[in-house]
Order: sequence, then structure tokens, then C-alpha cells
Amino acid sequence: MIKFKAVRHCKCLAQNLQNSNHVYSAQHSRYFFLQQRKCDSFHDAAGTALFYSFILFSLQMKLWNKYKVTSIPSLVFVDAATGKVVCRNGLLVVRDDPKGLEFPWGPKPFAEVVAGPLLRSNRQTTDSSSLEGHYVGVYFSAHWCPPCRSLTRVLVESYRIVKESGHKFEIVFVSADRSEESFKQYFSEMPWLAVPYSDEARRSRLNRLYGIQGIPTLILLDTEGHMITRQGRVEVLNDPECRLFPWHPRPVLELSESNAVQLHEGPCLVLFVDAEEEGELEPAKELIQPIAEKLMAKYKAKEEETPLLFFVAGEDDMSDSLRDYTNLPEAAPLLTILDMSARAKYVRDVEEITPAVVEQFVSDFLAEKLKPDPI
Repeated sequence: MIKFKAVRHCKCLAQNLQNSNHVYSAQHSRYFFLQQRKCDSFHDAAGTALFYSFILFSLQMKLWNKYKVTSIPSLVFVDAATGKVVCRNGLLVVRDDPKGLEFPWGPKPFAEVVAGPLLRSNRQTTDSSSLEGHYVGVYFSAHWCPPCRSLTRVLVESYRIVKESGHKFEIVFVSADRSEESFKQYFSEMPWLAVPYSDEARRSRLNRLYGIQGIPTLILLDTEGHMITRQGRVEVLNDPECRLFPWHPRPVLELSESNAVQLHEGPCLVLFVDAEEEGELEPAKELIQPIAEKLMAKYKAKEEETPLLFFVAGEDDMSDSLRDYTNLPEAAPLLTILDMSARAKYVRDVEEITPAVVEQFVSDFLAEKLKPDPI
């Protein structure tokens, strides 16, 4: 059930889109996907807008997962010819460019979007061109957010370790603070760079570029400004000694308290095994890693995000909590795909799990041949 406030925001967005229709519709078609959970006001909100609303629950969940939507209202712009995402954060587009002067709002290079002076906490400034040839972390955070403050303390140490190891690494803080005074207080704790708080347009463009829907978020870029991972937060927390820097995505993760948040970002294959000691998960990782690598390579070639994450889980409190939450049997090994957004699970309970079993399970899931059970 959506609270009244959320419905009101959706209706306001629909009205804004309707009001701006004359700007775009003469030459371009528009496709907007509005996600609403079960709500009596759904038809009221959807009926006021000039776009298609997909109301079948299964299709809604697919769109929710595909476009990594975590809150509503949410507006995603897609290239109808290729199906690729043009902009994840359409709400900011509508706010910042109501006349459509920047249409079709395609992604721009990081260097172009961040261009301009950057601050240091000692009040000195440097030009964004100083980032050339560096790995860059784009850090979206705010002082009022407790998880942000916790991550900042860890990130300060990670920043020191990486810099002292000789890597060209810099972080750019993009504030979501509610006042300049709060920004200054928070930024005083940071040894890196920041977009000036007064430059709201640049901060907004960076949010749009990476489709930021929540904080803290740490985006990691390679030396040419291409994204390495959106999961900088998880990587930093899982690798306090920074041995895996610059944190390229790993095909298979060991389920832990710090990376469990990724279970909510889309469908995840989780292989539960009977392992309690460190190192006992390695055979399970080796079993599914070639399949995960193959899938990652396939979608990377298409410049798309991998539709499935891969985890192995042993016998610990985190695994027990996940089994309890999803009502999974206690069997081990147990092969599952969990889709938290759709509240659906797929279970392959067999005596022996082989690469062929896993590959067929993944193939059937992607081909939508499996029947889900509710979570």
C-alpha cells in the first residue's frame, strides 16, 4: 500500500509531464514506466498522464528489476530503438530541464559533467582536470544520514591506504546536505575533493548521470572515466585493507552482512552449502564461477547490466536469517534464485549440484521457464 504522500508525488509528476507534453511530443515518442504497488489510487494517478501504464504485476516486477527502481515516483528514459537506458533519474531531468532544451538527455562523459572548480576542506580549489588519469570515487553522501557518516569513517582510511600504495586515486564528494553549514561541517572530516555546495546544477547533473536513488552511494570510475562498479560502498566495507582495489566486479560473492544489501537490487542466485570454516566455500565458488563469468561477459558485450548476481552462502547467522526470511528448506547443498523485489523464489533441490545443473537452472530462469514460489 502506498502512503498518500507517495501517491500525491506520483500525481504531481504525472501533471508535470502532461504540462510539458507540447515541448517534446511533436517530434518524439515518450515511454514512461510508472511503478505503483497495490493501491486504490493507481488508476487515478495513471489516468492523468499521457503515457502507457503497465499494470500486470509480473511485468511491473520485471521493469522494477531491469531499471533498478528502489522508490516511487520513478521516471526512466529509454531509447526505444535499442532498449538501452538513456537516463535513470528522469525526475531530476523534469525538474532541471522543464523546456527540454537538453533532450534527449543521453549520458555525457564524467569529465564533462564534473567540469569546473572542486574544493578541498582547507578551502583551496583545484580544477576538475586534475582528475585526469586517476581512478575516481564519486561519493554521494550527507551529514544527516547515519549510514553515510559510518561509511565516511571507513572510506577515509581506505583513501589513505590506496593513496599510500601509490595508486592515482581521488574521491569527489557530491553533497546531499540540507544546508551549506551542514555541508561545511561534514566536508571538514574529508581529505578529498568536493563539488561546491553552491553549485546545485552540477550536483544535480552528477546525480542524473549515475541515477542516484539513495545514499550513501560510491561510484568507482577507471582512469578514463568509465564506471567500474556502483557498489563502492560494499567493496570498501568488504575489503578494509584495499587489496582488491580498484574493486572490479567479482563474478561470485560470499554472502555477508555487508553485501547482503545487493540481494534487494535484482534477482540473485544463491548456492547454500554446508561450510562453516574459512576457505570451505571455495569449491562452491569454483563450481559456479565459470557460469557467472560467461553471463557477465555476454551482457558486458551488449553494454547491459548482468541480470543475475551470484552468491555462495555457508552455515552462519546471515545465511540462517536469509533462509528464515525466504522460508527455504534447511537442505545443503541448495540451489536457489531469490528475487526480493518480486517476492519470488526459485529452488532446485537436488542431491548433487553440478555445473550442468547450475547452467540449466540459470538458462531456464532467464528464459522464464521456471515457476516461482512466493517469499
